[in-house]
Amino acid sequence: MEFWTWTVAEPTKSADFAKRTEAAGWDGIGVGDSQSLTGDPYVFIGLAAVNTTTLRLATSVTNPVTRHPAVTASSAFALQRLSGGRMVLGLGRGDSALAHLGRAPARLRWFETYLEQLQAYLSGSGVPFDGFGIPDEAAPPAERLALANTPEASAIRWAPDDAAKVPVEVAATGPRVIGIAARHADRVMLAVGADPKRIVWGMDVAREAASAAGRDPATLSFGAYVNVVCDEDAAAGRELGRGPTGLFARFSAMYGEVAGPADERQLEVFRGLHERYDMNAHGHQGGRQTTALTDDFMDRYAIVGPAGQCAEQLAHLAELGVVKFGVIGPDFVDTSSEARAAGARFAERVLPRLRR
Repeated sequence: MEFWTWTVAEPTKSADFAKRTEAAGWDGIGVGDSQSLTGDPYVFIGLAAVNTTTLRLATSVTNPVTRHPAVTASSAFALQRLSGGRMVLGLGRGDSALAHLGRAPARLRWFETYLEQLQAYLSGSGVPFDGFGIPDEAAPPAERLALANTPEASAIRWAPDDAAKVPVEVAATGPRVIGIAARHADRVMLAVGADPKRIVWGMDVAREAASAAGRDPATLSFGAYVNVVCDEDAAAGRELGRGPTGLFARFSAMYGEVAGPADERQLEVFRGLHERYDMNAHGHQGGRQTTALTDDFMDRYAIVGPAGQCAEQLAHLAELGVVKFGVIGPDFVDTSSEARAAGARFAERVLPRLRR
């Protein structure tokens, strides 16, 4: 099992955060990519890479709209070399990064094409020019320059031939994105909550899609983003976790229809999140979307409780086939003392139980 924490890209804090994360026993850090809300993740990862030795590093997640696949692949190769092979590319359809440009998440066909092109770049292949979607009004074809010679396809030419493949993980919630991930990703990162029924559903969808595409379902690797708050006081833990839990639970009702198994009480909460979500309070405590999260929903979608309970629930998900956990919750450098304490408890009391 791998356990990764998550943070925003604060360049001046990256070295210290990475050192402390590695010392605390985490396997990796996922760094968000949302240009209007945080700094640049690749700057953060570069600084983290040169200040650690074993910690793995990932975009968590970048998107297919704000960065061209060639640019993303080139950045990934650079960080793979800088880190000595510890880079991972996490990709999703885009949420806050696009919302703050006045856009919804990327269309499914665009997303799948992007993922195919990204994997081609990372595998050392060329990508035809005609699939980029660059409009002529932005930049006309190179033929207009009448050069003596031009490239016939796009490729990352500077990447060394012996460079290790940068793995690509796709954050997926709905069945169609899970299917895309199952066809093309190196790992499917389910963002469906910590309820075992929802995890099993996501895995089943992925396996069916892989089989239909001619990929052996047994070759799929699964991870999961899980909201976790380690706290002896369940009520206090729920309050600490409402902001990030609302952020992730909303993905299951992005367009009003709920993805994955849910009973009537859960459906009501998912719909309430969809109706109340305020992107100006994205992931924040106190955002009006958090008022939709009942205690029962928090206890089922997230993992909240003392160390033993948290470890037991995570171990059960591992038994189902989850090999990587992106732990979303308070960490040891959070702004409030309560949040810092909860993050420290996870590292000090939960991780050791799961490493035995």
